[in-house]
Amino acid sequence: MTTSFLLIVQIVLVVLITIAVLLQKSSSIGLGAYSGSNESVFGAKGPNSFLAKATFTIGFLFIVNTITLGYMYSQDAQSSVVDDMVETTQVEAPLSPIAPAQEENTTK
Repeated sequence: MTTSFLLIVQIVLVVLITIAVLLQKSSSIGLGAYSGSNESVFGAKGPNSFLAKATFTIGFLFIVNTITLGYMYSQDAQSSVVDDMVETTQVEAPLSPIAPAQEENTTK
């Protein structure tokens, strides 16, 4: 259950960090070129400082989540399904039947 939740968080972090990186200004301006109003949303400095902090924070969370997932999967790999099986009682095989006593021939 926990690993499923962490995998979902991992996917969300990947999407968020991709969006944050693409919104940052670069030589081609990224996705910010398609909306001219994005600079007024983040304040007077523009999106650079906000997006840089967001990218760093999301990247840090991504690294921590990746390490946590790796640790949890390594712990799962150390346990075996055989260890979880219920022990069965040992049933001894029956001994070979004892040969019946031979009767002596009493008639001569």
